Amino acid sequence: MNDELWMTEALSLAREAGAAGEVPVGAVVVLGGEIIGRGFNQPIGHHDPTAHAEIMALRAAAARLDNYRLPGATLYVTLEPCAMCAGAIMHARIARVVFGAPDPKTGVAGSVLDLFGEARLNHHAEITGGVLAPECGQLLSSFFAARRSRTALV
Repeated sequence: MNDELWMTEALSLAREAGAAGEVPVGAVVVLGGEIIGRGFNQPIGHHDPTAHAEIMALRAAAARLDNYRLPGATLYVTLEPCAMCAGAIMHARIARVVFGAPDPKTGVAGSVLDLFGEARLNHHAEITGGVLAPECGQLLSSFFAARRSRTALV
């Protein structure tokens, strides 16, 4: 298992999101050593508040397997999941979540809350955070700095 390799794939997708003017977050779903789903943030372009990278990758993986349940799969995402994405991850029965940068404002894999560790919920994914965190965090920081700079010029 090479977490950095798969996170590099997710980073590539995050760059695609940033190039499209979306917040640069990318995700891949891996099962049996193969990517079965890819996604990047697209809520602006799709006019869809649920079009987060994780949701897009889960949708692609579920379509590929003809099953919304993805037991044994690992989701790699460049930013700690939010509550909406955590719910989808749990419903898909993802076995493991690997994220890059923590999200101190909306992250629910330990930053704001730990939904994955909530004993009252019926599914618990293994969580690994901080994989390629500097690269993932820098991509986000650069994106928002550029956005603030453009706003200041207007």
